[in-house]
Formats: sequence, structure tokens, C-alpha cells
Amino acid sequence: MRKIRLLTIIATVLFLSLQGCYISPGPGYDGYGGGVIYEPPPILFEGPPDVIVIPDTNGVYVVPYIDVDLFFWDGWWWRSWENRWYRSQYYNRGWYYYNSIPSFYFDVDPGWRGYYRGHNWYGHRWDYKRISHHRLQQNWKSWNNDRHWERQGTWGVKNYKPRPQQQRQELRQHRQQQYQQRQPQVKQPKKPQKQQRQKPQIQQPQKPQIEQPQKLQGWRPR
Repeated sequence: MRKIRLLTIIATVLFLSLQGCYISPGPGYDGYGGGVIYEPPPILFEGPPDVIVIPDTNGVYVVPYIDVDLFFWDGWWWRSWENRWYRSQYYNRGWYYYNSIPSFYFDVDPGWRGYYRGHNWYGHRWDYKRISHHRLQQNWKSWNNDRHWERQGTWGVKNYKPRPQQQRQELRQHRQQQYQQRQPQVKQPKKPQKQQRQKPQIQQPQKPQIEQPQKLQGWRPR
């Protein structure tokens, strides 16, 4: 019996890793006119994951040691799957479809993985620190409000000066245009037009034509 249960559990995990799971409607849910939206495949963790904070952002965290881009921002976990975004309050379950690109993503440098592996951020030594899940949940609000990572140590990047606000804004707009062009355009189904009922035409009864008596020509009463 134990072997059968173990094989059943392994088969279930493999099946879920290859296919999505159906989810019920939630925040940001959009079924594309009634279509089915699927949850991303689960990510298996041995325990709550550690994160690092990404430079030049205000409180954008990422799990760096997995192949999937798993972010934490503004109290939510975020991930992209098949050109769609999902969010959850848990790192490993409860994903709901989010019907747009989250705003924090425009601040994330697309080359962050290469910089992470090389411990280098634009020519400066990047001594990032792993932040435990427990510490993140306790402090992320105060860190965001105080811009803690930017002010206290420039996100762990040595001798790094944060980009001016105007330059950040220009980068945000450039990335926003690029990412939105990649988004698939989903055509909403047209609503069927209501056909107006034509009123039946009631034919008015025709009045009988009464023939008038013809006058006799050349006849006069005496």
C-alpha cells in the first residue's frame, strides 16, 4: 500500500508540473470572454525561499537561484507564465491571473540574472545579501517606506550612485513600450446584435367601391 501511495503522489506531482491547474476567478481575473484561465505549474521548494533585492528599484525582490522569475513586491508574489502575469499571497500556490503587466516590472533591469551571477552591477561590485522569507514578511513595508536598500547601502552595490530620477523614468517608459508590444493582443468577442422585431403590417380593409348609375344620354324627364 505504501508503494502505491508513493507512486500516486509522484505521478500527481509530475502531472501538475507539466500542466496547469484550473483556478477559480480572483483579483484581476479575466477569462477572455468566458475562456478558461490556467494556473502556472507549481514550483517545488524545500522551504520558504530566500530573496535578494534588485538594484535601482524600490522594494522589488526576486528568488535568484531558480530558473523561473519569481518576484515579491508590494506584499504579493508575482510570476509570468505564457506571456501572462499571475500573483499570489503565497510563493508556491494560489496564483490568480493579473490582467496587465505589473508596474514594478518596468523598473527591473532585464539583465539582472547575468549581473547576479557575476556579482557585478554596471561595473561595480554587487555584494547582495540573501533575505530570509521570515525577515522579508516582517520588514518589507518599513523598508519600502524608508527606501531602506537605496539609502543604507545602494542595494549592496559598492561605490554606486543611484540613477537620477529622470533617467529612471526614461528607462521605465522605454521598457514599458517594449513589453507592451510583446503582449499578445486578445480580441474580445463581439456581442451579438439584437435583431429588432419588425411590427407586422396590418392591411386596412378596402372600402367597397359603389358604382354610380350612369346617366342616359338624351333622356329628359317629362
